[in-house]
Amino acid sequence: MARINSRQVEAFRAVMLTGSVTEAAKLIAVTQPAVSRLLRDFQALLKMELFERRGTGLVPTAAAIALYTEVERSFVGLERISAAAEEIRGRRTGTLRIAALPALANGYLPRLAGHFLKERPNLNLAFFGVISPIVVDWVLNDQCDVGFAEVPIAHSGLSSLRLPAPARVAVLPAGHRLSAKEVLQPRDFEGETFISLSAGSTGRHLIDQAFNRDDVRRVLRVETALSEIMCGLVSSGLGVAICDPFTAQEFATRSVVVRRFLPRIDFEFAAVFPAQRSPSPVALDLVETMRQALGELDGLLDRPTDA
Repeated sequence: MARINSRQVEAFRAVMLTGSVTEAAKLIAVTQPAVSRLLRDFQALLKMELFERRGTGLVPTAAAIALYTEVERSFVGLERISAAAEEIRGRRTGTLRIAALPALANGYLPRLAGHFLKERPNLNLAFFGVISPIVVDWVLNDQCDVGFAEVPIAHSGLSSLRLPAPARVAVLPAGHRLSAKEVLQPRDFEGETFISLSAGSTGRHLIDQAFNRDDVRRVLRVETALSEIMCGLVSSGLGVAICDPFTAQEFATRSVVVRRFLPRIDFEFAAVFPAQRSPSPVALDLVETMRQALGELDGLLDRPTDA
């Protein structure tokens, strides 16, 4: 038995939708004789009468109406596939999985990702805030489409893209004597109780280097791996710190004063992608959106921020 041709089904559906061979031909962009031939062959294969001619139009039989219900289900499925393909081309569908170090996950990146998703109503998001080594591990194992981790990246096999590095800033308790200055330098911190990043971290090394170069003695009472803890301690009035600008901005209305710090110490991080496949187009779009936003961040930090 000959098999049903998809064009025959398409011609049948077009006639059902339009009620005439002429309009059906326009709908599927073929000639009227082609539609008539397709219908004739389709009816012959099915061994049933699908239409009755009345005047200049065609009236579907009961059999045609029953068949059309099944055909329309199939076409709805095909249209959903087409719509899904269009969404994918427009990078507006699926789930984007992000892992980010806490400095970004505290507020800055969720806000940016929220605006990003508003422009893509069919895109879903899975967002994880974890320390940089775990970011790298999850991306390496293809658990996330993109990760944001502090450099240097521990695994050389991952594809990575450096992002603009904003400057670290000084954070002070509200009302602190140093808040009268717009720009702080290492010598300003002589004798101050200081909250440090954990020993062995890249940030700790760079910050200690700046103070040691000027032979500044600080009272190192607390160390922590998380800048959110650091700023929380600063807000309590315990001491001062040098912090990434993202977390500092989150605490700028929470009894923390933010000031520029010189010499400039960049907060360097990168976007990392799974090694086993090309980066997701929508992940690349997010990274580009972030790159543009970061270009504006240093300008914001040039203005003093009081609690």
